[in-house]
Amino acid sequence: MANTIFEQTGGTYTQAGDYMLPDLLPAEEEKEANIGIWAMRHKRYLKQHHKVLYYNLLTRGELNSYLADIEQQAQQLFLRLVKDLAEKENVKEKFKADNQMLWVQKMNNIRNQATEIINAELIYTI
Repeated sequence: MANTIFEQTGGTYTQAGDYMLPDLLPAEEEKEANIGIWAMRHKRYLKQHHKVLYYNLLTRGELNSYLADIEQQAQQLFLRLVKDLAEKENVKEKFKADNQMLWVQKMNNIRNQATEIINAELIYTI
């Protein structure tokens, strides 16, 4: 039997009874991607507002690696922003011991600010 275009591009088939079915599942490295809350938000944004890009990434098998990269960038940016904003507002561990409730208030405010920045600059943009 002559090679099909699918086989020429690296595709494989699995026999199921009398039928040869193409193996369309993503590669193993695609399954192991770390997809968290940031990547899921970006995926939802792509799916709703940039369908062509979403389906291009999906059909090329690059969606999970793209989302894993977004997740990693967002995590790093979040940690850096929280640290920088805490220093800017002078929120330190000593303050935590002195007035715990005020420290929690300020840290929640800082985390919310960092989340809004990441959403605006990374998650809800292309």
